[in-house]
Amino acid sequence: MGKAKQNKKKKKAGVPAGSKKMERFGVLYPRSAGIDVGSMLMVVSYTDAQDLIHLAQFNGFTSSLYELAELLQREKVEIVTMESTGSYWMALHRILELHGMKVVMINPSHFRNVSAQKTDINDAQWLHKLLTHGLLRESHIAPACYQDLRHYIHEREIWQDQKSDTLNRIQNTLTKMNIKFQHLISDIEGVSGMMLLRMICSGISDPEKLLSCIDHKRLKASREDLLKSLEGDYRESLINILIQNLKAYDFFKEQMHSYELHIEQTLKVLAPGIISTKKQGMVRKNQYHINLKDYLLAILGVDLTAVEGLDEIGLLTILAVTGPDMSKWPTAGHFTSWLNLSPRPKITGGKLVGYEKRITHNPATQAFRLAANCLWQSKGPLGQQYRKLAATKGKAKAIKAVARKIAVIFYNMVLKQEAYDSSKVQQDVEVQKARKIARLQKEAQKLGLTLQNAA
Repeated sequence: MGKAKQNKKKKKAGVPAGSKKMERFGVLYPRSAGIDVGSMLMVVSYTDAQDLIHLAQFNGFTSSLYELAELLQREKVEIVTMESTGSYWMALHRILELHGMKVVMINPSHFRNVSAQKTDINDAQWLHKLLTHGLLRESHIAPACYQDLRHYIHEREIWQDQKSDTLNRIQNTLTKMNIKFQHLISDIEGVSGMMLLRMICSGISDPEKLLSCIDHKRLKASREDLLKSLEGDYRESLINILIQNLKAYDFFKEQMHSYELHIEQTLKVLAPGIISTKKQGMVRKNQYHINLKDYLLAILGVDLTAVEGLDEIGLLTILAVTGPDMSKWPTAGHFTSWLNLSPRPKITGGKLVGYEKRITHNPATQAFRLAANCLWQSKGPLGQQYRKLAATKGKAKAIKAVARKIAVIFYNMVLKQEAYDSSKVQQDVEVQKARKIARLQKEAQKLGLTLQNAA
């Protein structure tokens, strides 16, 4: 009888029996705003204190951005959303945060405007509406100090790339001069290689004199081969080109060292009280002159260099992007998904039809992938897993799978403040042995053979 009464009530209310009314989206953020960011035009849609929606336009000058922030502050707007469009959002993001508002940065690929007509006003209104109902997913933005660290690292990498290009031009010039010593030494950027380059640029062309400037006994090549490699066409034009390239090389090295000083100052802010010592001996190639391990240990709380594949430079890059607070990602799965290291299955009709391919330019992702790629000669458990996957699934899939595993280890170590335990990564030897025996028995049965244990 109770059920019949309920159905009668639904009929009177105009609702069919056995159904229910659709729940409408609730308003989670009544004091909110959406901004469409451009190079010279900012369109903002906001809700005022009387719950009325307004539209306003501002240009991209700094004074106008402060006017925009003050307007939203007067209207008691608490939360603002905007797209991460190029670098145009950075100045506005900082100004809005200084005015006490929470800024939700979103990836443009995470939402689509249902309207067929795309305009700046429509985009601002659509962003505002989605934020009001809590339908936007916030992107990870590191604190300001870590953003500064990331900028310094990025600029240093730019100078590093230009230095590498200059070295390639130097070797090309040596080839034109038919000088071959760069093929006989292990590294032209080493002590012997740079000494020979500087002697050639100073005007010395005699192979005997050039060879006397270095300790050739430490080189693998014989003295006769080295003398022959230093014979060439010492034309004035090619020497002049070599001089200019060497000056450029020295300049790029100096710029890299300058950014290292800025990086060290930023790390001292993040880890006050840490007295880091400089590295002993000669710093090779693109390594840092400062001892990063002390700072990383103080900021992260655990020694992550113990993990196979992770070095100081890679960890510094990851730290600049993620920061030390792993609680922003509820689980390790969320963290690896944000890094685009976990598979994204596409399911239709209840069947798996493939996996979504996404391209990311996240520096932390590249650091984890580089760490996995360095394991092809490692004798540890991660190196064994990499070689096994590379042999069966291919190198590309092996790099992504092992990079995901390293990211999970990084997440758990930083979150739980636990030291690295390789035994948790090491696969069970007995299980691997049982699988191999089962596979061999299956293959033997196909051939009509039987396996027997050795006596």
